[in-house]
Amino acid sequence: MKKGIHPDYHPVVFRDPGAHVAFLTRSTITSDKTIEWTDGNTYPVVDVDVSSASHPFYTGRNRVLDTAGRVERFNQRYGRG
Repeated sequence: MKKGIHPDYHPVVFRDPGAHVAFLTRSTITSDKTIEWTDGNTYPVVDVDVSSASHPFYTGRNRVLDTAGRVERFNQRYGRG
C-alpha cells in the first residue's frame, strides 16, 4: 500500500440504542463521543438507527407477502395467453 493516501483505519464501537446492542469493529469513521469497552480501553462510538439486532428482516418480524395471490390476481386481470 502507498503511504499517506489511505484514511486512518482504527477500532470503533457501533451502538444501536434501540436494541441495546453494541459491537466493536474497525472502520475509518470518526466520532467525538467515546465509550469504555469491556476490555477496559476507550473507543470512539457511533450510534446507528438500525442494526441486525433491530432490523425486521434479521429479527424475523418482517411481513410475509402473499405472492401467490398477487400472481393469481395478475393472471385473472390480464390473462395468460
